[in-house]
Amino acid sequence: MPDPLLSVRDFSVVYDVDPPVAAVKNVSLELERGEILGLAGESGCGKTTLAYGIQRLLKAPAVITGGSVLFHDAEAGDIDVNALGAEQMRRFRWDKVSMVFQGAMNALNPVATVGSQLEDVFEVHRPDMGRRQRRAAAAELLEIVKVGEQRARSYPHELSGGMRQRVMIAMALALRPQLMVMDEPTTALDVLVQREILRQISQLREEFGFSVIFITHDLPLLLEISDRIAIMREGEIVEVASAERIWNAPQDEYTRTLLTSFPRLTGEKGVLAR
Repeated sequence: MPDPLLSVRDFSVVYDVDPPVAAVKNVSLELERGEILGLAGESGCGKTTLAYGIQRLLKAPAVITGGSVLFHDAEAGDIDVNALGAEQMRRFRWDKVSMVFQGAMNALNPVATVGSQLEDVFEVHRPDMGRRQRRAAAAELLEIVKVGEQRARSYPHELSGGMRQRVMIAMALALRPQLMVMDEPTTALDVLVQREILRQISQLREEFGFSVIFITHDLPLLLEISDRIAIMREGEIVEVASAERIWNAPQDEYTRTLLTSFPRLTGEKGVLAR
C-alpha cells in the first residue's frame, strides 16, 4: 500500500517581472515515506524554485500562484503547508522538513567552530536543552556523518569540502526531520567524494527512515541513488518513474535525450533537442 509523506498538487510559481516568467507550471508529485525521489532536468528548468516553493522559502519577485502542498505528518496527521502561519512555518522547517542548500558547504560561518554552529540549531529549535545536552547532541551528529566529534572544535576552513558538506548534512539531520531536501549536494566535489556522500545519504536514510528529494542536473548520479526519478523541463514534470524504468524504458523524448546528453569516452557528439 502507498504511504505518502508529501503530496503536491497543481503547484505553480511565477516570477513577477516584466514580462512574467512561469517557473513552475501545475506540478503534481507524490513522495512516499522513506523514499529517495530524484528531481532532474537541465539548469533553469525550475527544480530549485519548486523545492523552495513547497517549503515557502521563495522571495520576491517569486509568487506562488496556485496549487497545494500537503505534508502527511507521522505524528500530527495531514498538514496544509500553504495554510501555516509564520511561527508555525518556522517550527515546521528543520523539524519536519530540512534542506541542504545549493553551495551549502560554503555557507558555514567562517569564524565559528562547526560544533558551535550545530549547537545553535538546538538552541533555537530545542530551547529546553541545556548546554551540555546541546554539546553532546552536536558531537553525536558529527559521529553519525563520519566527521568525528573531535572536529567539533574545528573551523570550516580547517575541513575539506567533503567534510564541510557532511557537516551541512548533520545540521539538516539534527532535528530528525521526516523529509530532507537536497539541492545539488555534491556540486564542486570530486567524483570519489561524491560517491562517499551518496553512500552516506543512502545509509542515513536506511537508519533514520527519512525521505529525500534529491535535486541535480546529473541524471546518471540520480540513477544510482534514487528509488524514483521525476524529469523536469521548462517548469513542468514530463515523466515520473522508477530509476530502473527511466534507465531501461524512458517514455518521454526529453528523458531519452537527457540520457544521451552526457559525454562518453567514445562516439559521436550529439545535440540536445529543444
